[in-house]
Amino acid sequence: MRRTIRRDLIRSGLHAAGLLFAAPASAERERDHDRARRAVEQGEALPLSTILAHLGPDLGGEVVGVSFEEEAGSWAYEFMVIGPTGHLMDVLVDARSARVIGREEH
Repeated sequence: MRRTIRRDLIRSGLHAAGLLFAAPASAERERDHDRARRAVEQGEALPLSTILAHLGPDLGGEVVGVSFEEEAGSWAYEFMVIGPTGHLMDVLVDARSARVIGREEH
């Protein structure tokens, strides 16, 4: 029960933080969105919806954020995920193959 309460508190805090920073971060999100759209149109990346449908539970928890970035010359989605124990982790996924290429727990 303590884990559930802790996870709910973390989730609520992250949601509130996301609302607070949504406006200032909108320019960065637009850049991520534009880069992702161009990469998908050019066949360099799969759409986010395809990645999520393919990976599903393999991400290891609830997705609370995502960014699109270049990693070692190719595109990657970086997911912020709250795991079942309430820990926050980053999961890096190759945008072309939908393979998990890295995990980092915070």
